Amino acid sequence: MAEITGDQRVQSEVLEGLATAVNHRRWFIELAVPYLGEDPIEIGSGLGDYALEWSQRLPRFTATEADPDRLVQLKERLAARPNIDVRQMLLPHEHGGDYSAAVSYNVLEHIEDHVGALRSMRDLVRPGGAVIIIVPAFQFAMGPADIATGHVRRYTKKTLQAAMTEAGLTVEKIHYANALGLIGYFMATKVFRLMPKEGPMVKVYDTVVLPATKAAEQLVRPPFGQSVFAVARVPS
Repeated sequence: MAEITGDQRVQSEVLEGLATAVNHRRWFIELAVPYLGEDPIEIGSGLGDYALEWSQRLPRFTATEADPDRLVQLKERLAARPNIDVRQMLLPHEHGGDYSAAVSYNVLEHIEDHVGALRSMRDLVRPGGAVIIIVPAFQFAMGPADIATGHVRRYTKKTLQAAMTEAGLTVEKIHYANALGLIGYFMATKVFRLMPKEGPMVKVYDTVVLPATKAAEQLVRPPFGQSVFAVARVPS
C-alpha cells in the first residue's frame, strides 16, 4: 500500500488554514453534488470539512483517512453524525465496494501510484457510479508549498484524463477551476514562498476574488485554473 507523502504537521496546518476559505469549499462542494448518489465514499477526508457539508444532503456518507492521528480527530469530529461512517483507508488497495460514488479532493497528487489509486476508487463504486476528482493544476506551479505538503505532481486536463482512462474509468466531464486562484497561488508560493495558511490573504481571496471568479466560470470555462475537476464513470 502507498502512503500519502509529506510532512503531516505542515499538511494539518494547511488544512486548518484552508478550512477558513468557506466560499471556496462551498463552490467545490456544489461541483460534486450532482454525481454523488445516495451513498458515496470520500477518499482522504482530512479534517472532515467536506464530509460534514455533503452528509447534510445525503442519507449515508463514508469518510476515510489514511493518517492514523488524523483519523482519530476525524472520528471525534464526526461522532455526532449518525449517517457518517468513518474508516481508515490507504490507496492503492484490493478491496471492493458498492458505493454510489467515490469523491477525492486534493489527494491523488500525494500518491506515487495514482493509476493504482484510481483503480481502487473504481473498485469501490458500483457499475455506472461516478469517481469525482479534484487535483492541483500545472506542473509549473509546483513549489515549496507543494513539496512540504507531499505533492508528487500537479496535473493538466490531459494528464488526469490519461490516468483515469488507464485506470479503466470513462471520463464524462473534465475542466479547470479557479483561474485567478492559480495566479494567486503561483505568486504567493513560488515568488514570495508563503504557505497557504489562514490569514488576511486567504480571507481577501475567499470573500472578494473567489465569488467573482466562480460567477465568471459559470458562464465560460477558463483555459487554465488552480485545480482540475473531473467526473468519470465506472463501466457497466
